[in-house]
Amino acid sequence: MTISKDILKTLAAFHLDNPEATWDELRERLADIAEECLTMAHGDDSLVAYEIIYDELRLSLREASAKGPMTVDQQRAASKAEDILEAAQERLKGRPGKLIGIVEELRGIPGGTPVAPCLSLSVNASDALTFEHLSGLYMAEQKDNVQASTMRDVKSSCAAISAALGELDLKGHTRADMVALKAKLLEDRKGSTVNKLLTRLSTVMDWAVHNGYIDKSFDKGLKLSKDADSSREAFSQDQVQLLMSYANGLSADVWQRWALSLGVITGTRIEELRQLTKADVKQVGGVWVIDINRNDGKTAKTKNALRVIPLTDAAYGFDLKAFLAFVDSSDSRLFTLGAGQFSNVLNGALRDVLSLNTDRTQTFHSLRHSLAGALKAAEVPVGTAEAILGHSSGSISYDLYGSGSAVQVERMAEALSKSFKLTDNN
Repeated sequence: MTISKDILKTLAAFHLDNPEATWDELRERLADIAEECLTMAHGDDSLVAYEIIYDELRLSLREASAKGPMTVDQQRAASKAEDILEAAQERLKGRPGKLIGIVEELRGIPGGTPVAPCLSLSVNASDALTFEHLSGLYMAEQKDNVQASTMRDVKSSCAAISAALGELDLKGHTRADMVALKAKLLEDRKGSTVNKLLTRLSTVMDWAVHNGYIDKSFDKGLKLSKDADSSREAFSQDQVQLLMSYANGLSADVWQRWALSLGVITGTRIEELRQLTKADVKQVGGVWVIDINRNDGKTAKTKNALRVIPLTDAAYGFDLKAFLAFVDSSDSRLFTLGAGQFSNVLNGALRDVLSLNTDRTQTFHSLRHSLAGALKAAEVPVGTAEAILGHSSGSISYDLYGSGSAVQVERMAEALSKSFKLTDNN
């Protein structure tokens, strides 16, 4: 019998590595994890990443339960941990009910009564609680946990919801109020935009319930499931091949060739790509990489976005030698356009080459989703995929992969090579 290092780390993340642990101790850890899965905020990128994370963790737990010498309490906790992960995946799809029930069960809350800590002194129980006031409290608590750019997006979406809800007292809101909100938002917005606003609404409302500001929220199940112009769909492998064929046909001194190519083979965010400098292309352990950092005034979405990404020679025809020559001939910055123009040129090229619809369901950012899909199809370990995409976080995956340490560059290079070989065979 063998237990892999990844499985051992999974057990440690859930405190299942200690045979002396009591059920009460294991239950407390499980409750913390379940609540974290329920309340953490997600963007488009992390929804994809955490679907992979939860799959990997469930598989590890099953193998550990089958192979490991576990006590009755440990097996009981392992079974409940798998229930948590399954419910967490449902929450990623906008269905948090099962996960809420698990949190309430583990916390010992009778009859599904929501958690109700003391109200903040800033909210008087007799006063009306508008969404504007509630979201202000939420943002005040979160301001030190997110980047300024993310907070701007939070403020913008909360302002739109506040304007639509007006002076509605959320302490007494009904399902009809939430349905009316959805209808009002759809009056002058695309379906994908409304879905994003409804996601933000749910994040704030869930936070409000779990912090005792309101007893219950009626915002679930509002998102459009049909004909919503959902943005950022992954490109198919045929589309990726066509795009790289176009890029490889450009002259080696044309910056668009390398911007498009790097987007495909590294999955960088467009602003990460735009800020690359000559010094950011280097060798680590004999592997050529691009280094996403905050040196020289550069910005990054989160601290976990800071990473190196291997460059895979010959992936979709990528010419590493020609790229290095382009880098060598560049000044300090590889790409000199401002953010808006850089994005417009690259997304314009995508639309022209791939004949994309104008609804922006597929954009440059979709290349990240395509790479994530290729990594998953190649069965790349989730920790390695996280390191490549910059999705690592201070939650379950942080515990699992050890104090935020970077996955070895060689492992990332091998993973990318495996993924690209698989796509070539399809």
